[in-house]
Amino acid sequence: MAAPVCCNYYSICPSAAPSASTCAPITPSLHVLSNDTNKRLPKWKCRLLDLMGRRGPGKCTSTPGAHGISIRCSRASAEEPKSKGFSLRECTLCIALAATIVTMQPSVEAASAFQPVPVLPDLSVLISGPPIKDPKALLRYALPIDNKPIREVQKSLEDITENLKVPGERALDPVARNLRQASRILSQNKQAILAGVAESKKEHGQELMDKLTVGLEEFQKIVEERERDAIAPKQQQLLDFVGGVEEDMVDGFPIEVPEEYSSKPILKGRATVEMKVKVKNNPNFEDVTFLLVLDGYNTPITAGNFADLVERHFYDGMEIQRADGFVVQTGDPEGPADGFVDPSTEKVRTIPLEIMVDGDKSPVYGATLEELGLYKARTKLPFNAFGTMAMARDEFDANSASSQIFWLLKESELTPSNANILDGRYAVFGYVTENQDYLADLKVGDVIESAHVVSGIDNLVNPSYKIAA
Repeated sequence: MAAPVCCNYYSICPSAAPSASTCAPITPSLHVLSNDTNKRLPKWKCRLLDLMGRRGPGKCTSTPGAHGISIRCSRASAEEPKSKGFSLRECTLCIALAATIVTMQPSVEAASAFQPVPVLPDLSVLISGPPIKDPKALLRYALPIDNKPIREVQKSLEDITENLKVPGERALDPVARNLRQASRILSQNKQAILAGVAESKKEHGQELMDKLTVGLEEFQKIVEERERDAIAPKQQQLLDFVGGVEEDMVDGFPIEVPEEYSSKPILKGRATVEMKVKVKNNPNFEDVTFLLVLDGYNTPITAGNFADLVERHFYDGMEIQRADGFVVQTGDPEGPADGFVDPSTEKVRTIPLEIMVDGDKSPVYGATLEELGLYKARTKLPFNAFGTMAMARDEFDANSASSQIFWLLKESELTPSNANILDGRYAVFGYVTENQDYLADLKVGDVIESAHVVSGIDNLVNPSYKIAA
């Protein structure tokens, strides 16, 4: 599978043939621009991406840096090394910003190409507000519910995270204000919130509401006694209660899976996976256990496929196969196949690209949002959080994902969910919610000792692991 490169910084090309004739367009209008080799990206525009560059056809590669992703532009050689499996080394942030620059700025002649770096242009087309980066918050907002009061309680509690960025006791007054607001909304809207809970989950929802009420009172005492160190843990506990109430509001399974995919493993809800990794050559720790939350409400086929493979023990004993500071990747089994070979068919089991667009009731299948012309659409599960979990696939085959997965190690800074070049191109199906920071310490050769579903396995239908057993 070829790694993507940038043709004139406007399009994606297979690495073996970096020419305009083989470019896949970012948009139809940009594709026209990429055919004109005289329209080159000036050096100052390349340097806007925090890089040194050369004018003319070339490629962009992204590597992690101390202040984010460092992107370097250079001339493309006739041959690029090929790599097995999925690659995101190149053309991630560069394409998003190049597209923005092309549409925003007129062509700059060669005489002005080497002017000093100007002030960064308006990035409002890329940034519409601070993106949500907390994985648990992303999962809460991804739930298919519509209950304004519980969302307001959630937001008031989440805003405390920003309050705590203020040093010392100065943070406590805004924390107290948000806490009072959450308590007031809850006390005034208990019946409206409980009315939104599914009938089959009323008892559990009421139990969580009671815990939330008591917890808010305890939280107020913590703030009154100025116990700053106890604020964040209590906040997370209460947000877990809120998330539980919100999940209890989901009545049944709201998605109709297309008939052609209905026989595949499908996760009708959420599941949590515990994955233990043995770490080599690290003096600080020998192993780490991650909690992965799989979201079947938005990606039932993708999440179901992974849960099924986990219960088959497919990943047990498998090494980390890529760890480059940008992503951590695994899932390529030994042998010629680059995915899971289903014993019943003796063929690699693949799943379609599955993307849930914010506002839609069902995912789109088999095509990227770019291919569908949905350039400004937001995804319900964006690449915002450190530890975002997605399926690797062939760059030019949307329906080639099988068992290879990757975790993103870069929070989206300049590319939030409404303009992230990865959103809508790769299927996000969950997030790492505990110990995600340790993903950055994983190296190639570290071993997944075990992975198993610790909750939500009852939500998996058509499981092949039971047939195998």
